[in-house]
Amino acid sequence: MLKIGQQVPDFEFEVYHNNEFKKMRLSDLKGKWTVLLFYPADFTFVCPTELEEAAESYKEFQSVGAEIISISTDTVYTHLAWHESSPAIKKIKYPMAADPSAKLCKEFGTYIDEEGLSLRGTFIIDPDGILKTIDIHDNSIGRSIKEILRRLKAAKFVRENPGLVCPASWEPGKETLKPGVELVGKI
Repeated sequence: MLKIGQQVPDFEFEVYHNNEFKKMRLSDLKGKWTVLLFYPADFTFVCPTELEEAAESYKEFQSVGAEIISISTDTVYTHLAWHESSPAIKKIKYPMAADPSAKLCKEFGTYIDEEGLSLRGTFIIDPDGILKTIDIHDNSIGRSIKEILRRLKAAKFVRENPGLVCPASWEPGKETLKPGVELVGKI
């Protein structure tokens, strides 16, 4: 399983994106922040609520230089069928990756062997391909896309401001910290 601070391997995978099936590599996103959203399966109950929320926030992710990729063990054909039949999923403009062999799920540690599905996992990768955050949890608990965006902005801030760190619940424009010093002030 990948760990924080490690270089993410340059995986190739198939996606359904903009009404097309195509191959992608993580290196295609070099220079961008990447947010991977692993989820159990298409045509389920919690998944469309998360993916729709991500779709509704997609422009904000793009505005901070990030790409979202959702990933399940479904095929691109299943993604297409879900996209065409669900009003929530129809809103998705980001790539939907297919991982039917579970190669990505296994590498990122989200695969449930007994079920052949992925846990809900969120991974933020920096523009150099270094893994910055990992969040994996039970499939009965939906994610907050707003919180993922907040963590992305915090990761971006500390990258752009060496020596500074973000306290709990930090939001852009709020006070930051410099280890060994009191609050730095609003930046």
